[in-house]
Amino acid sequence: MDAADQPLFSGGGLLARGLLDVTDDPAALDSSGFWAVLAAFEGGLTCARFAHVRPGTPEPAPWAGPRRGAWTSSMDRGAYTAAVDAIRSRIAAGEVYQANLCRVLSAPLPDPDRADVAGLAAILAAGNPAPYAALLRLPEQGVHVAGASPELFLRRAGGVVESGPIKGTGRGSVDLREKDRAENVMIVDLVRNDLGRVCATGSVTVPSLCAVEQHPGLVHLVSTVRGELRPGAGWADLLGATFPPGSVTGAPKLAALEVIRTYEPAPRGPYCGALGWVDADAGTGCLAVGIRTFWREGDVLRFGTGAGITWGSDPDAEWAETELKAERLLALASSTNLVGGTA
Repeated sequence: MDAADQPLFSGGGLLARGLLDVTDDPAALDSSGFWAVLAAFEGGLTCARFAHVRPGTPEPAPWAGPRRGAWTSSMDRGAYTAAVDAIRSRIAAGEVYQANLCRVLSAPLPDPDRADVAGLAAILAAGNPAPYAALLRLPEQGVHVAGASPELFLRRAGGVVESGPIKGTGRGSVDLREKDRAENVMIVDLVRNDLGRVCATGSVTVPSLCAVEQHPGLVHLVSTVRGELRPGAGWADLLGATFPPGSVTGAPKLAALEVIRTYEPAPRGPYCGALGWVDADAGTGCLAVGIRTFWREGDVLRFGTGAGITWGSDPDAEWAETELKAERLLALASSTNLVGGTA
């Protein structure tokens, strides 16, 4: 069996091999063993238990990326800016306060036999290091995902759970607007409410609000929300209370999800979902928000990018934000690494 046909997880400095079983039941995450976790934005959950876990990174793997000019978008500039205007009208009508508007970029892989997502993950790690980068390859399940996420969705250590929502993006801190801060505070309130559904009363706090974080090629405003799980609450309760992540939906969440269904023509899939790991024996885990994430479907590579829309949004500026978030990552994915080194 070729290496590219073998199940594999990498993330958080850990490397997992030896697939034992796969389930879509979140209760398994509180059973035993080490689990890789992938949740699609639309709700599909894949939990894969691995037998062998150690510190490390995957072996070199080939990657032949798409041509840089081959990427197409589920929404062109005109469609995207028109959708921003439509969402602003719904905000003015009081239907929603904020909604994320995303588009999915796709490109054919010119040499699918040399397109191992482990090779792509290595290129991303070298060219766009990210605190929550992860790789999951489950060939029999059709799962081929490589992410360079800067955003924490859920970190759990025993009964303590933490989230790190991002709202606000610019090339530098001078580009961050008052709109970005207001949007961040709004989403922090949403995340507080989500965690409050599963945490002990009065335990949810905000240790950090609107901190500026530097990432390759851009900066983000990042906040931290922390709480203490109620006795008996497990991963099924936690995911049920918080998924999809509030930072990539909007507020109120149910209204924002309806806006997303109305204006986005393509499913997000792993993008804006969650990717990471859970150690059921230790009672720990770390899931990233699935942004800056690539996934392979057959011979096509996909990537998502988006922006948060408020009444103060300028349609052209929101389009430019989606371009900024994508440009560095698309350039890396369109490179070639056939023998484990960069070319």
